[in-house]
Amino acid sequence: MTTKRIAIIGAGPSGLAQLRAFQSAAAKGENIPEITCFEKQDNWGGLWNYTWRTGLDENGEPVHCSMYRYLWSNGPKEGLEFADYSFEEHFGKQIASYPPRAVLFDYIEGRVNKAGVRDWVRFNTAVRWVAYDDATGLFTVTVHDHSTDHVYSETFDHVIVASGHFSVPNVPHYPGFETFNGRVLHAHDFRDAREFADKDILVMGASYSAEDIGSQCWKYGAKSITSCYRSAPMGFNWPENWEEKPALDRVDGNTAYFKDGSTKQIDAIILCTGYKHFFSFLPDDLRLKTANRLATADLYKGVVWVHNPKLFYLGMQDQWFTFNMFDAQAWWVRDAIMGKIAIPADKQALLDDVRNRETLEDAGEDTKYAIRYQADYVKELVAETDYPSFDIDGACDAFFEWKKHKAKDIMGFRNNSYKSVITGTMAPVHHTPWKDALDDSMEAYLRS
Repeated sequence: MTTKRIAIIGAGPSGLAQLRAFQSAAAKGENIPEITCFEKQDNWGGLWNYTWRTGLDENGEPVHCSMYRYLWSNGPKEGLEFADYSFEEHFGKQIASYPPRAVLFDYIEGRVNKAGVRDWVRFNTAVRWVAYDDATGLFTVTVHDHSTDHVYSETFDHVIVASGHFSVPNVPHYPGFETFNGRVLHAHDFRDAREFADKDILVMGASYSAEDIGSQCWKYGAKSITSCYRSAPMGFNWPENWEEKPALDRVDGNTAYFKDGSTKQIDAIILCTGYKHFFSFLPDDLRLKTANRLATADLYKGVVWVHNPKLFYLGMQDQWFTFNMFDAQAWWVRDAIMGKIAIPADKQALLDDVRNRETLEDAGEDTKYAIRYQADYVKELVAETDYPSFDIDGACDAFFEWKKHKAKDIMGFRNNSYKSVITGTMAPVHHTPWKDALDDSMEAYLRS
């Protein structure tokens, strides 16, 4: 019997979860398919593979990274901890609950280094096109290997799209942008808050990017932060030099005009206006088109492309859970490919599953419901595979506490700690309050 060939597109947290899922089966003596992961960057980690570059990378590819230099986790690590690889195992001790970017990258990399899956990844290799042949039942994947400047194609039985959906910015236009006497940039291109020290900043948006980038600018000395919203303000107890305004109407020179008639003199505009699900390498019949929601369009069980169940997507949901949800998805996809889980042959059954998930999501009225909704989804997938069970309800509790801590002190919520849902150990309080911890290095963070 010919061994199946599997193509994984992307070696970020979702793609690495898929590599680990197949490796875990191989470690138990199971015969696994031939795995090939294509990664356009020169290292794995996806968004967590930080670069100072913006726009295009050294190969002329769009820069994938949306991380900035001083980014810290904006949610407790206890909600994303790998069930099979705890923070304590990796660092040799329990660490504080809100790690900076470099610490989380080290943790992500530690698990896949232990698994020994690097040889499955072809780095510096960008996927150009994926096509499906009904006659053969195979996908043809065309890629560009930048290391050798060679374009070639290979065929696969299954394709798993794990390229993420937080790398292609949604960039709106407003009157006056062309003549604004300052810098306009999207959050995707934001790299260093120190650039905006002593400046009056307009942050457009009312979600996590706006909240965190505005907070970073405040922390590193911005003169003032103004954030504006289309539907509702974030509503936190902001510092004195931060104000929220209704939607921007236009810009004239350095003056921003808002829908309520107020104005503000500004030096820079940061567009925290979200990202697009964008797959330039996929034709229409394979390409996911969905809003950023918990129940993604056209994905059975949140992972199977209903129009061709040989194609899978990982990590395409809006996210409360992250790394461990990607794991649950990856283990499920592995078992579907290996024939342990049966995907219904009836397309209507697949579509009904999608519709039921959308209906359940739409029934919710608050954040707590949304967190529980996604927790139930993770439980569902975990129950159908051998992914190690963990205290998913405990992770929800950490999220609920996190929301309370943010409401109480938006600039101090990272000073709290939570209990690991994997080891049961309480995280220590970080040695330096977040607003005073100006060094984001792993060495500084892990210092006792």
